[in-house]
Amino acid sequence: MAKKKILVTETALRDAHQSLIATRMSTEDMLPILPMLDKVGYHSLECWGGATFDSCLRFLNEDPWERLRTIKKNCPNTKLQMLFRGQNMLGYRHYADDVLEYFVQRSVANGIDIIRIFDALNDIKNLRTAIKAAKKEGAHVQVAISYTTGPVFTNDYYVKYAKKIAEAGADSICIKDMAALLTPAKTVELVKSLKKAVDLPIALHTHYTSGLASMCLLKGVESGADIIDTAISPLALGTSHAPTESMVAALQGTDYDTGLDLKLLNEIRTYFMTLREKYIKSGLLDPKMLATDTNALMYQVPGGMLSNLLSQLKQAGKEDQFTQVLEEVPRVRKDAGYPPLVTPTSQIVGTQAVFNVITGERYKMCTHEFKDLVAGKYGTTPVAIDDGFRKKIIGDEKPVTCRPADLLSPELETLKQECAQWTQQEEDVLSYAMFQNVAVDFFKKRRDAQAGIDRANLDEKRQIHPV
Repeated sequence: MAKKKILVTETALRDAHQSLIATRMSTEDMLPILPMLDKVGYHSLECWGGATFDSCLRFLNEDPWERLRTIKKNCPNTKLQMLFRGQNMLGYRHYADDVLEYFVQRSVANGIDIIRIFDALNDIKNLRTAIKAAKKEGAHVQVAISYTTGPVFTNDYYVKYAKKIAEAGADSICIKDMAALLTPAKTVELVKSLKKAVDLPIALHTHYTSGLASMCLLKGVESGADIIDTAISPLALGTSHAPTESMVAALQGTDYDTGLDLKLLNEIRTYFMTLREKYIKSGLLDPKMLATDTNALMYQVPGGMLSNLLSQLKQAGKEDQFTQVLEEVPRVRKDAGYPPLVTPTSQIVGTQAVFNVITGERYKMCTHEFKDLVAGKYGTTPVAIDDGFRKKIIGDEKPVTCRPADLLSPELETLKQECAQWTQQEEDVLSYAMFQNVAVDFFKKRRDAQAGIDRANLDEKRQIHPV
């Protein structure tokens, strides 16, 4: 058999810390290790998109665009990769095409090379505009299949979707197993089926929640996968990913050698171990998040969603009903047309399950987002929703059957006018588009900080040249 170099995408700068410490790694924490990460020879550094954008603005008082530029400056030799939620972009609603196209253009202009695009419902209608926009900007378009289990999610289902992805113009396909539902045997079947169906590189992304990730990656590689997602070991395991060094060591000397230097990776590990200790000490990293939890296989609940559900119940003083909520999640998911549980559908289904349990009556209270999901405003669900159930949730409202974004008018110019007083760079309108109030709070802090620097400089000049 011919040798095949396996490519590695490092997730430490995005999904690993999103999974373990709620996306709280600051750019300051990343900066010292970036030049060394750039030397490794990774296929890509996944470092942007997902929840990083929200977290920068909301919790870290950082400009996400400045973070991207900083990483690009310090990692000139490695491709930078982002996660993009199709028509949702990095927010939680569908955006008009003009905003999406502008966001993609600015992302590539600021340093993104690979855009991994997915839709929570695996609805190709919600991906075509993003694919075209990314191709236009010269980015590598990797379209992700949101992997899940259920009565319709057969290999045939995934093959049909992969063919649609290939026809839409993708450069590669990612199997995105966000809830750690893959097993080694299922991985073999799925990778072989996809490689036979489409002539595109296949990336394999799975989480360690159920304890199977390393086995799935190894079996995936042996079955034809071209790229694997891993995390440097101090930020691996638990709800994160398989350890980078372990996978590199496992493949070393085989026909699938990655060519990466374990000695250099171990130096990088030393830096991240110090960070890990800091995060544990601060309470950001709960050691419980590193434990294996096969509940994921039973309830199809991603690791991040588990902690979110527990948090919601604690706030309601109903922590003792956690098991009932976990049991309710698959029932709500079935009612809602079996959406894969990934942002934003995981939050929508999970919150509705919490409401169903704590109110004591199913669907007595429905969130606005759950009604929108049932009404088709997020796209077409994998299984048709029962007409009687839909009527119970949305009454006589007419369901959406077209691409939801077709109902949206262009909004970029309006957004520019709304945030004109805060704009200091052209990307600011996109921060505002994603998270309006949160972005404005950030803009105010930025302005106040700059005013403080200006005052300090003026005081310093007065001391040197008294007026």
